[in-house]
Amino acid sequence: MTWAGRLAVLATAFVLGLGTLGAARAERLIVSVSNHRVTVTSNYTGEQLVLFGSVERDAQTPAARSSYDLVVTVSGPRTDLVTRRKERKFGIWVNVDSRQFLQVPSYLAVFANRPFDAMAAPELQRRLQLGLDHVLLTQRVGPDYADVVASDPFRSAYVRLRGEHGLYREDTHAVTFLTPTLFRTTIPLPAEVPIGSYDVEIKLLADGALVTKTETAFEIVKVGFEQFVATAARQQPLLYGLITVMMALLTGWLASEIFRRD
Repeated sequence: MTWAGRLAVLATAFVLGLGTLGAARAERLIVSVSNHRVTVTSNYTGEQLVLFGSVERDAQTPAARSSYDLVVTVSGPRTDLVTRRKERKFGIWVNVDSRQFLQVPSYLAVFANRPFDAMAAPELQRRLQLGLDHVLLTQRVGPDYADVVASDPFRSAYVRLRGEHGLYREDTHAVTFLTPTLFRTTIPLPAEVPIGSYDVEIKLLADGALVTKTETAFEIVKVGFEQFVATAARQQPLLYGLITVMMALLTGWLASEIFRRD
């Protein structure tokens, strides 16, 4: 067979393979969020977004499949953070060890319609990163870079501290199926929520296996005076510093005048 003939056979096989893959997809997800752009002003105290969607079935969907499981993972801007361990020595609390977390989500939330153990085997939970215990949080461990087990004291302390501020959370009863194919969940955004882009990944499971997944996104931005201050500090740091010093001096002078004793 000539090279042209071989290429034609390969091209035909590739097209047939794509057609097989397309035909094998029995469901797809259609999702959206209530607001794709959250604005933060001086009186911002938090907000809740609503994620809603549906499972679109087709002729390839098994007739016996009547229920689904859904896992929603929301991750905010990535950053480097350090967790420190302190001990009391000679009556003083001092840092004795630390662990650096590299490019981890500053906000991380995982929502599901039921406990992860009920929807997937442990190995699949690890592979799909279902739940905070299985989401990869890369750390610098000596000269290496790796994630560690969920029970690692630094990892568990990091997740706990972020959770106390509402920035890391997990709720296995947050997703509600309104009908067998319509679902919704809320995404709470606390007052301390970081500014930036947020990725939302939705995984659909059935009978202990991944069926399909999709993604959406939203962003959190500052507006008004807060945005002006943040932009000035980033783009014109010298001018920002001078204005800050002048405002501090003016405030001090006004206070001295107001409270001056005659």
